[in-house]
Amino acid sequence: QTVHHNAYYEDPYAQEFGIKIDERLASVEARVLPPPRLKYHDSGREKDVLPRIGQWNMMNKKMVNGGRVSHWACINFSRNVQDSAARGFCHELAIMCQISGMDFAPEPVLPPLTARPEHVERALKARYQDAMNIIRPQGRELDLLIVILPDNNGSLYGDLKRICETDLGLVSQCCLTKHVFKMSKQYLANVALKINVKVGGRNTVLVDALTRRIPLVSDRPTIIFGADVTHPHPGEDSSPSIAAVVASQDWPEVTKYAGLVSAQAHRQELIQDLFKVWQDPQRGTVTGGMIKELLISFKRATGQKPQRIIFYRDGVSEGQFYQVLLYELDAIRKACASLEPNYQPPVTFVVVQKRHHTRLFANNHNDQRTVDRSGNILPGTVVDSKICHPTEFDFYLCSHAGIQGTSRPAHYHVLWDENKFTADELQTLTNNLCYTYARCTRSVSIVPPAYYAHLAAFRARFYMEPDTSDSGSMASGARGPPQGGRNTRPFGNVAVRPLPALKENVKRVMFYC
Repeated sequence: QTVHHNAYYEDPYAQEFGIKIDERLASVEARVLPPPRLKYHDSGREKDVLPRIGQWNMMNKKMVNGGRVSHWACINFSRNVQDSAARGFCHELAIMCQISGMDFAPEPVLPPLTARPEHVERALKARYQDAMNIIRPQGRELDLLIVILPDNNGSLYGDLKRICETDLGLVSQCCLTKHVFKMSKQYLANVALKINVKVGGRNTVLVDALTRRIPLVSDRPTIIFGADVTHPHPGEDSSPSIAAVVASQDWPEVTKYAGLVSAQAHRQELIQDLFKVWQDPQRGTVTGGMIKELLISFKRATGQKPQRIIFYRDGVSEGQFYQVLLYELDAIRKACASLEPNYQPPVTFVVVQKRHHTRLFANNHNDQRTVDRSGNILPGTVVDSKICHPTEFDFYLCSHAGIQGTSRPAHYHVLWDENKFTADELQTLTNNLCYTYARCTRSVSIVPPAYYAHLAAFRARFYMEPDTSDSGSMASGARGPPQGGRNTRPFGNVAVRPLPALKENVKRVMFYC
């Protein structure tokens, strides 16, 4: 319709330049990858599931590794929720966590506390202290804080996450007032999925991962990284950009991720903190950075050194491909070498793009076998010819089922591949990983490590000092970061105030979920 409406064939300028525009869409060949089988716990009625058209559900299934929540508390910041309603909601949520396969204590350490949003810091710290006074003598920690928030909560959510994750070292789960009153089973089941990964459990794993059948991942210890940089809104001239890197912490399953975040110069796309070297008065030259830290934590968690690295990098435009590749691949290599002189595992570096203008449509819109419920192409559709780069290794993958509007396929561009993936192997791995996203029982549109990095970077905006965080007004960044100073890092001529450090126990889990 648009092409007819624009009537390019009548356009005098097009005719003048001898340009002819075809009225038909370009026809490309695609194939649809099959969904992977997903493993659930053997104690459930259904031990595994084969997703249909990009989705499945948790009915009759239990999480493959249920986390443990022995001690938890609840704070209610909503005026509309009475104590009895808060208690009832927490009770139902605890039961749903148990049904889903978690080891979840039915009662909180203390009854739910109702507090006012403007006293968020005081309320959190006091409640944390009260709870710790009860359980610390037993040598235990507080595993989880459930928080009920007003539906319109302004900066409350961000403040709460900042205090919990950088100050108290506490994993929290927020719920809105409207859900407390509705209390639908589906909602509680979804929240249970999020809580499980936050406390270190696994919701599901690929059957092929357990039977060691994933090419170039199952044969030797492999770590999968996801990285993203988010920039401040246009008009905020002084806020830093935020980089986040997550990495898988289990093998052969590759579903648990740990994340790190860091602030860097305004609109800087290269991730500055992947590898760092500095001089310490006592220890001399010291190396560190996000890659090194995540490699060490993989070794701690699995007992093995990664012998392969797959790095999914989100948010890079085509003009910056090689700049990013040169800088970040070099940082990965240096981080590996800083652990052991000859340690150089092969790296595959893949850029993931969602911001492009390519849209794919089924050839026959009326054939129900070639479209999903929303009339979009089927999840698992891969195109790697004609509309792709003539000589480089790239492909379009639509890994999710459309819900509304036209599905946007993700564009994966392999900039570097020392692991020698075939096109089929990398496409299948990427598609299968899209079924392991922890927050829902659907396959997602971009590979989960990149998705988690995006969530972590977004979360870290809340950690910034209130005067530079974007949770308030647009003018909030008016006072630039301090120049110089002991705890700032110069970049060119601008110093960037570092983010407050995450607490160790928060770093190890998927706090951003």
